Amino acid sequence: MSDEQNPAPEAGPRPRRLTYAAALAALEGLALVAGGIWILVLGVTGDPDDRQQAITGGVTLMVLALLPLLAARGLLARRSWSRGPAVITQILALPVAYNLLQADSMAIPAGIALAVVAVAALVLLVNAETTRALGIRGPGNASQ
Repeated sequence: MSDEQNPAPEAGPRPRRLTYAAALAALEGLALVAGGIWILVLGVTGDPDDRQQAITGGVTLMVLALLPLLAARGLLARRSWSRGPAVITQILALPVAYNLLQADSMAIPAGIALAVVAVAALVLLVNAETTRALGIRGPGNASQ
């Protein structure tokens, strides 16, 4: 990409909104890692219905954690590419939160927490200050 399509981020201190968005993405990534380890340990040490499925599920969650963790690192480094994976992570978190809210168990508080984090992160990521800090220009502003 040329510099015109992807300008350099603004100089100066990193906006708090950008730092908060990175923290929320990192929090989600760490939660996925913790969930993956939990499922993996239960699959290996417990008595699951299908041990192979439990191990695969745990490993899958840990691999999926890479997306928000890399996005968080990119946001902290003010890389414009990082907003896309961070937004995608939040959009994917919303249906998961909805499904957790439909459960009749202790998953309901987790669903509420996930929904709050996902919506807050989305608001922070689409904020104009965050967009400027990442050097992202809106449509029709490429020539400015």
